[in-house]
Amino acid sequence: MLFRLILRNLSPHKGVLLCIVLLQLLSTVATLYLPTLNADIIDDGVVKGDTSVIYALGGWMLLIALGQVICSITATYLSAKLAMTVGRQIRDALFIRVESFSAREVGTFGAPSLITRTTNDVQQIQMLTLMSFTMMVMAPIMCVGGIVLALQQDVPLSGLLLVILPVLVIVIGLIVRKLVPLFRRAQKQLDAINGVLREQIMGVSVIRAFDRRDYEAKRFDVANRDLTGTQLGAGRLLSLMFPVIMATVSVATVGVLWFGGMRIDSGGMQIGALTAFLSYIMQILMAVMFALFMFMMIPRAAVSAERIQTVLDTESSVVDAPSAISRADLGGEIEFKEVQFSYPGAEEPVVSGLNFKAQPGTTTAIIGSTGSGKTTLLNLIPRLLDRTGGSIQVGGVESHQLSLQTLRGSIGLVPQKAYLFSGTIASNLRFGKPDASEQEIWTALQIAQAADFVRELPAGLNAPVEQGGGNFSGGQRQRLCIARAIIAQPRIYLFDDSFSALDFATDARLRAALAPVTKESTVLVVAQRANTILHADNILVLDQGRLVGQGTHEELMRSCATYQEIVNSQLTSEDQEHVA
Repeated sequence: MLFRLILRNLSPHKGVLLCIVLLQLLSTVATLYLPTLNADIIDDGVVKGDTSVIYALGGWMLLIALGQVICSITATYLSAKLAMTVGRQIRDALFIRVESFSAREVGTFGAPSLITRTTNDVQQIQMLTLMSFTMMVMAPIMCVGGIVLALQQDVPLSGLLLVILPVLVIVIGLIVRKLVPLFRRAQKQLDAINGVLREQIMGVSVIRAFDRRDYEAKRFDVANRDLTGTQLGAGRLLSLMFPVIMATVSVATVGVLWFGGMRIDSGGMQIGALTAFLSYIMQILMAVMFALFMFMMIPRAAVSAERIQTVLDTESSVVDAPSAISRADLGGEIEFKEVQFSYPGAEEPVVSGLNFKAQPGTTTAIIGSTGSGKTTLLNLIPRLLDRTGGSIQVGGVESHQLSLQTLRGSIGLVPQKAYLFSGTIASNLRFGKPDASEQEIWTALQIAQAADFVRELPAGLNAPVEQGGGNFSGGQRQRLCIARAIIAQPRIYLFDDSFSALDFATDARLRAALAPVTKESTVLVVAQRANTILHADNILVLDQGRLVGQGTHEELMRSCATYQEIVNSQLTSEDQEHVA
């Protein structure tokens, strides 16, 4: 999986890859050839006192060394550039895939895990790709070439390799084998610590309000210690590698000098050949060290590749039908027929048996206790979630037969959590209509009762918006989100508890201004406050995911016990008489 992922992203760059391999090959061959030239200088120049040989071969050594440096630098530069490109492509693929996910898939993975996979996991793949081009290409060539040239210098002395290399490979192999589960555990614990940290940052005001800083500090400390313990375990194993390698190199050096000296003393070997042989032994061991360094990275990168591939292989549960219908004149009529939705593996559906119709020019309100399925019902219409049973028709067409662009392009959604994107007020409102003029923006702000506070800002429409709209109050964010939906002039308006942060006076003015704009559209409103929906054309009452009543306020007060309980808990008898 790891190498398939890397090769798939390398395939468009075959020319650069071939150039890197060629440069690494030239650099490695030059490195292997230098000890031979050095041996010739010692044997034919230094020992015999022939300075012409020293100058001639020395000149060649300088030229080859210069060429080796140029090839190595160029190959490293291209390798780094290509590795960064691979990382960018994988991040792009992950981003596009996650953007296509419905709320179900995002909930399955979790936001912290998706962030970690897009950043830390991709970085592991990126580093492995870079090391592969700078080390993995060079290591086998240097190892095989070093063995061949070492044999060429002295066959009996090369017998030391039969002892050194197997010991080194076996010891390092055992260490790498134990590293794999530790790396896998570390990535999961990194997800966990990101999740805790994300919760604490987003909920910092709640933590302070309830004075739970000590508790949250302990919770973070537990996650932090788990990750630290796993990484220390991996670090201890990794710390064994370099002493083993250095001990092997030292023993090999002593062995070569010991037995090489005996060979020179007996006349079976020249001094230059011993220096060359020693260089080749070092190159062989360095090649093995490079390979083992790669093997240290492969287990962690393999875990990261598995996590990345899981995301890339996950298809969104909300996709266009093969023959999806695209229409510019989609009507606003909405009809639910025995609609049901269940999360995978859930014992009970979130909503079930929903039957109602919403016509253009009418307002349909949805009310119920917390967790009764109000937001889920609303999210089924633009297919942010896909129904698991029944039928939903929009404009007289089954919603699954409509293209997502057509369906969502006819809907203006104001979500329960008023969220703004970093940028400016104008850029946020243009989410609803990218080509909106300033006049259209001001009109939408006026309807949403947001024009006054926007005018007071020094930069007006160009006033900066922090991530999430953190530099605005809850009521200001809600009004800006309402303006964002209004500016699109959709056929269907979905308000998910979008007036909860407004005072009664602002709420009343906004609804009055909104009425002329939505008079030909279908409006669905999720509400917590009964007094804001008393005059709705149709009120849906949900209880534990089921529709237990629908009708006008007067009809429900006579026929629906659940609605009566909600109204009686929120309105005094005088308020109810005034409404009546």
